[in-house]
Amino acid sequence: MITFTKQTMQEILPILQSSLKKDEMCTFMVLNPDISDTYAGSNVEIEEKTYMYRGYKAWSDLAEILLCKMLTPKIIDTQHIQLTYVKLKTSSFHADHKENEKYGIDSHFSQIHKMEEPAFFYYYQQALKNVNVEKRTNILNLGINRGDEFEVIKKTLDTNEYEKLNFVGIDHSKSAIAQAKRLFKENNVTFYATDINELDTLKLSTFDLLISIGTLQSPSIDYKPFLMHLVQQYLKKDSAIILGFPNSRWIGGELIYGAKAPNYSMNEMSLVCNDIMFAKKYLQQKKYRVTITGKYYLFLTATKIS
Repeated sequence: MITFTKQTMQEILPILQSSLKKDEMCTFMVLNPDISDTYAGSNVEIEEKTYMYRGYKAWSDLAEILLCKMLTPKIIDTQHIQLTYVKLKTSSFHADHKENEKYGIDSHFSQIHKMEEPAFFYYYQQALKNVNVEKRTNILNLGINRGDEFEVIKKTLDTNEYEKLNFVGIDHSKSAIAQAKRLFKENNVTFYATDINELDTLKLSTFDLLISIGTLQSPSIDYKPFLMHLVQQYLKKDSAIILGFPNSRWIGGELIYGAKAPNYSMNEMSLVCNDIMFAKKYLQQKKYRVTITGKYYLFLTATKIS
């Protein structure tokens, strides 16, 4: 078994990469992170032996970079633990080619529950607080799927606050919208199974909160003119906006940091940064206060300046 004591990350990374090229998993022994609370890379002396310290966060991050799942560590003795990395299965909804039902209830995508990922839920919840969701009246969600974003709002507010709001959710997946209708039977929630490029055909009213998570970056949408049209035609003067920009991939049951761009073998953030900065500058011109938060998804939150 490989044992790492005082090797640097520059030495460790190629060793594990080489091992994972040959096998589906690799097992190695390291200093028990519970021994200290210092920073990664600090030297720790134990029984006249030098170790380079790393916490569980560092080893978990390394597993993610290597597209692996880290199994439950095993304690070897008071100084050492055994770690095992297992390659993630390559299955991913990103590779599906099902047209409308790529996001339907029987799809790979339907197995994903974003709100159970802390790094997604926390920042979405913060975005709702930033826009004072309890003070809104008409909420539009583009790319609603089965209604996860509405469910969080419903659980955040008390019954009276929730019933005062009107919700409209739109998605092109008929089966996902059918499921959303089964989950939300209240009279203040309406769903449409429609391509959002055909939004104008629905003859909707205006809204004071727009939510769209990962949808406006779809290849079928001309992002910049579409966003401007939304702001100009569908938002009230005192409106707010929550946009989620994916900076991640879903692979083998895991949410993996970094968006994969076409024609690149690595994560490349130019496209997502360009989309975010366009939205930020445009909305600031329209007198919105804009903040950007998040990690695996970057949340742009905009509120109209009084």
